[in-house]
Amino acid sequence: MFAYLVRRLLWLIPVIFTVALVTFVLMHNAPGGPWDRDINTRQVDPTTQARLNEHYGLDKPLWRQFTAYLVGDVNKDGAFICGLVCGNMGPSYRVRGRTVQDILFQPPEGKPFWYSRFGYSARLGLGALSIAILVGIPIGTIAALKQNTIIDYASLFLATAGISIPSFVMAIFLIIILASWLHLISVVPKTWDTLQPWILPAVVLGFGTTAFTARLTRSSMLEVMRMDYIRTARAKGLAERVIIIRHMIKNALIPVVTILGPALAGLVTGSFIIETMFGFPGMGRAYVLAIGQRDYSMILGTTLIYAVLVAIANLSVDVVYVMIDPRIRLED
Repeated sequence: MFAYLVRRLLWLIPVIFTVALVTFVLMHNAPGGPWDRDINTRQVDPTTQARLNEHYGLDKPLWRQFTAYLVGDVNKDGAFICGLVCGNMGPSYRVRGRTVQDILFQPPEGKPFWYSRFGYSARLGLGALSIAILVGIPIGTIAALKQNTIIDYASLFLATAGISIPSFVMAIFLIIILASWLHLISVVPKTWDTLQPWILPAVVLGFGTTAFTARLTRSSMLEVMRMDYIRTARAKGLAERVIIIRHMIKNALIPVVTILGPALAGLVTGSFIIETMFGFPGMGRAYVLAIGQRDYSMILGTTLIYAVLVAIANLSVDVVYVMIDPRIRLED
């Protein structure tokens, strides 16, 4: 197990390098630059732009900018500035005096870590995943146990709708009803310190994952219910509740766990539109703003964080496999 984990963690190195290279090439080939208000309107004069490029190293060849970001480079004063290998994601080009790490991971003064942008996005993703688990698995289980009944048909309808309707369409629909018509919520809350403003973004973000979890749980439960060991358990006289909990659900959760790890990473990384629509102070909204402003270091740093989250989520799935089913062994 330990050797397997070490080997998988080492594989993160080429993954991060590849993601960094592809992102670097794409963002430098996109129109505009960090000193433009948009593609056609220049924000600063050419002389100031040249000085800014020199200050941030944007006047150097692209290969040197890339290696400087990853490994480091010598500044104009002769001091070596270590790069990503030392945890330095570089300065933000649009937020003066702040680095990417500060913007994403530093909370406001006097606040704990989970009030940082990363903390907000992580809490929103965990909330959406909790909804998917606490709602999707029971619905899928009940639908399988009540196959071909009105409960089963209703759950299939909701699951199909949840998978088919994009999250941003669901968000617009609920905002119009709850905020514009019923006036039950505020479109952009003044504070996120209470639970109420979190409910709608978490529900919208987790609705698709909830539907997919319910559908997968149902199909997995139906497959497990036809297994020989279920018939044997019933023949032994075990209570139906014991059969469902100890034999059916436990074995049916294996394919569900397969999608929960990547789902968590997907919920955190896929919250760009939801965070922007609700004015949520998370990492996804900062990422969208950075793309619009061509803040290269912010784009690259945030993309790498998302890549690491997805890789760790996939690794955690393999570990949870062994915990759920002892028959599964990881190769050392």
